Amino acid sequence: MLLHHRFIKMAKKNEGKTAFIDRTTDRRMTFRKALIASLIFSRKLRDTGRGYIGIMLPTSSACALTILGALMCGRTPVMINYSTGARQNALFAMRKCGSSTIVTARAFLEKINCDPLEGMIFIEDIMASVSFNEKVKAGIMSMLPVQVLIKAVHGGRADDDAVILFTSGSEKEPKGVQLSHRNILSQVKSICSIIEIFDNDVILANLPYFHVYGFTVTLWLPIYVGATIVFYANPLEYKTIATIIREERPSIMVGTPSFLSGYVRKSDPGDFASLRIVMCGADKCPESLRQEYLDKHGITVYEGYGTTETSPVISANLPGINKPGSVGRVIANVQVKIENYNTGDECKPNEVGRILVKGDLVMKGYFDEFEETSMRVRHGWYDTGDMGYLDEDGYLWHAGRLKRFVKIGGEMVSLVRVENVLERLLPEEVECCVVEVPDLQKGARIIAAVTKPLDERKTLKQMAEGLPKLALPREFIVMDELPKMGSGKIDFRTVTAMVNEHMARKAKG
Repeated sequence: MLLHHRFIKMAKKNEGKTAFIDRTTDRRMTFRKALIASLIFSRKLRDTGRGYIGIMLPTSSACALTILGALMCGRTPVMINYSTGARQNALFAMRKCGSSTIVTARAFLEKINCDPLEGMIFIEDIMASVSFNEKVKAGIMSMLPVQVLIKAVHGGRADDDAVILFTSGSEKEPKGVQLSHRNILSQVKSICSIIEIFDNDVILANLPYFHVYGFTVTLWLPIYVGATIVFYANPLEYKTIATIIREERPSIMVGTPSFLSGYVRKSDPGDFASLRIVMCGADKCPESLRQEYLDKHGITVYEGYGTTETSPVISANLPGINKPGSVGRVIANVQVKIENYNTGDECKPNEVGRILVKGDLVMKGYFDEFEETSMRVRHGWYDTGDMGYLDEDGYLWHAGRLKRFVKIGGEMVSLVRVENVLERLLPEEVECCVVEVPDLQKGARIIAAVTKPLDERKTLKQMAEGLPKLALPREFIVMDELPKMGSGKIDFRTVTAMVNEHMARKAKG
């Protein structure tokens, strides 16, 4: 099965039901209208060329229809990150994938202060060019039987590319991740097998679709089951999101810790009464965030874990199967192995090692990077680059990126563990990020970036109760705010660069 074929099947089954609610444009669309619109987009995009096609649009019905239209005409969407340098990322994506076309919107470019680039085509022009005859033709086509309609759009194989998504680039240059129809469909089926998702569910979609978490969980999961999607373009408008939740009454919300924290702060008791599942992912979930949702709304926030390369979900806590602090049990049809960093042997329960993953969720590879793909996928096992362990009950615990472990005085220190200890001592509104900088004597030293000044002596004394001396920060640097990626994750690479600049200036006096 192909993703767009599944959409056709569900659209025909639920013709009169609301498919899309776009709160940015205040438009509502039934499955039948969404099917007609996607057929129109398919014909329009087919005329722009072949192969990969860039999409740089905010989370919206227009973005969803463009993705559907592209797949229906045999084009592979390349989702462009517009939150961290839209122009630069657009040029990078075009160069990387050999795409000459990017679908965007003039109004959107103005909002993000990005000048138009050669090869860009605009949603406004596409919509204005749709003739009456094209609307009639698409309407008639939408009435064809399911199997006839499926044969009328692009076919292909389950292992064909369904999308190119780029890694965050929080540590180095982004890589293009090739996810197939098989990858995403296996992921959606696995999620549906461990948690009940119904066709009468309403799923809030405000995560960007250039991020795999949003792309799979808030686009293809609801399409797969025939649920309703509520779109909103800007996940940073916390108060507006809280209002949308109160008014549209979604039953499922997913987000990063940064976004979820903003929503609960700006909400009032009762606003989230409709939510039965709130899932946190993409970064570690602070205990304070879980407690805030529980105290204010009586809602349990469940934490999961995944990567772009695994479509994304690897493990998740769920109702009735929840161990706070862990990232949950491995989901159905997925294998996880913990490998000793030094020997390559499989680790025992509670022994920290590399997290390896196997299953249909694992990407095809990194686009045009055979060597990098070969290094990360060996005999079907994908090396996540993360460290963690499985406990005696089968729950997975994330210990941090391998690159966020540092050797000091011959000992391996987890920067994530240092952050966890520090976070528990900070007021809720204060953020922190712990990084390493070079040290001539010990090889490295730990620096903590925080968003407000603190009593360093008192803090270090408290941290020493849970950490060895060599793991304590050597210095605290105050930043007005910590740089973030478009997903809401802290941009470790930029924080590290800023800390190194600070240290260099300090050394010069």
